[in-house]
Amino acid sequence: MNSDPTVLDNPVAQSLLGTHAHLARRLGQAATYLPEVTTFCALPTEPDPADWADLARLLGSDGFADMFSNAAPAPSDWEPVFVLEGRQMVWPGGRPPGDPGAASDAAIAELGPDDVPDMLDLVKRTEPGPFWTRTVELGTYLGIRVDGALVAMAGERLRPPGWTEISAVCTAPEARGQGHAARLVRALAAHILARGDQPFLHVAEANSGAIALYERLGFETRGPVTFQGFRTP
Repeated sequence: MNSDPTVLDNPVAQSLLGTHAHLARRLGQAATYLPEVTTFCALPTEPDPADWADLARLLGSDGFADMFSNAAPAPSDWEPVFVLEGRQMVWPGGRPPGDPGAASDAAIAELGPDDVPDMLDLVKRTEPGPFWTRTVELGTYLGIRVDGALVAMAGERLRPPGWTEISAVCTAPEARGQGHAARLVRALAAHILARGDQPFLHVAEANSGAIALYERLGFETRGPVTFQGFRTP
């Protein structure tokens, strides 16, 4: 497996140019996902004023620009919304991540459009990151139900060439401590590796518990990432 890690420097752009092109809106070198899918936007690594202007036209007046991993400074008339420091972690290769500890016997099932209301409810309760009505179209999503209720899930998000991001890893408060997140990440990683891609993920630097879990599973830190959000003029 020889996935080029440099595509992870701008994974949103690489995804929108390739696997997720059918979910993209583009103008010049600016691109963004369809709004029901996710808010992530992409520009060249070193955008010029014309690129920012194209993105503003795509998003419209007072549009939200979710700059996933582009640290370039926005134009002065773009209103800052948030800045979040995080890290990018990669699975270095070989077999799927190992088992870091105990796991429940609850069955893992693939989630689809009919599960979206339950997925949105779980996201609202756990806040793993952006998730919208069509986010499930980005890739495979897996979940665990207990007595019919969705208590944990994780799925695939960005798809730069040779790589697949694991995202939306979350567990309901009443179901934590049972190994659900670890099982779901391992299952997704095995699915990704079987397809010929390498798993990677992003995590907020302040989320030390998630970082520790991913490290126990075998993921390694590739480098820091700054997430930024802006409002267009």
